Amino acid sequence: MANAHAEHHDPNVYYVPHGSRWPVFASVALFTTMIGFASWLNEVSWGRTVFFVGLAGLLAILFKWFGDVIRESLSGVYNKQVDTSFRMGMVWFIFSEVMFFAAFFGALFYARQFALPWLNGVGDGAATHSLLWPDFAGGWPSNGPAAIGGSYQTIPAWGLPLLNTMILLTSGVTVTIAHHALKEGKRGILLLFLGLTVLLGGLFLFYQAEEYMHAYKELNLTLGSGIYGSTFFMLTGFHGAHVTLGTIMLAVIWLRCLKGHFNKDNHFAFEAVAWYWHFVDVVWLGLFLFVYVL
Repeated sequence: MANAHAEHHDPNVYYVPHGSRWPVFASVALFTTMIGFASWLNEVSWGRTVFFVGLAGLLAILFKWFGDVIRESLSGVYNKQVDTSFRMGMVWFIFSEVMFFAAFFGALFYARQFALPWLNGVGDGAATHSLLWPDFAGGWPSNGPAAIGGSYQTIPAWGLPLLNTMILLTSGVTVTIAHHALKEGKRGILLLFLGLTVLLGGLFLFYQAEEYMHAYKELNLTLGSGIYGSTFFMLTGFHGAHVTLGTIMLAVIWLRCLKGHFNKDNHFAFEAVAWYWHFVDVVWLGLFLFVYVL
């Protein structure tokens, strides 16, 4: 570590972090979380407990892991090459998230444009209708010819979904204003608008929870409502998980800004979270259009 302190000003010397146990621990915690979640969905008695144990462990590990990275950054051991690698890593991470959501949008597209017409006797898969479901006739949204989950109602686009769209778009504006304030050295404006972004993220999650409760209790729209219910909750649920993660990251960045950790020339952590938040905004626009409006 002493050599790293002495050499970090040399742009040709790349800082190599010391060995870390956190990746191994994080992998175990993530595996535990996923096993618990899968078991919970399949109504295994211990599934929910294992899920929350794994989630708590994962959060604790990430807290310690990112704490190490923050301390290394503040100590000055990172140079321009490390900064470039961080930026490339964040770009590839967001790209992987784009492909993640592309898979679910693809499932939605396939169900609407191919599977459902085939069930109705249209297109190359018309035999599906004549051989298996000759009495089926239905359009989107659909829970299939077996009416899995029973009858349900969809959520109107121009209620809470529209409100949440305006909230997220506004949060994209506030985080951009905060970024410009940071680059201009205006700490008060930075803290104000970044704090507003955190509050807007929390407000979005509150209204999404309200929407989910309304769907389950009053509309009978659940994760088990056939192909429509599964794609609806997979897309909006995973997006909500990303908003939750983004809100937590923004709150951490706000605390770091409060402590004066960033300046106009060195604030990639802020930029990375802003990139992520704008990605969340764009995904929601796609969700609002293809899940709620159309």
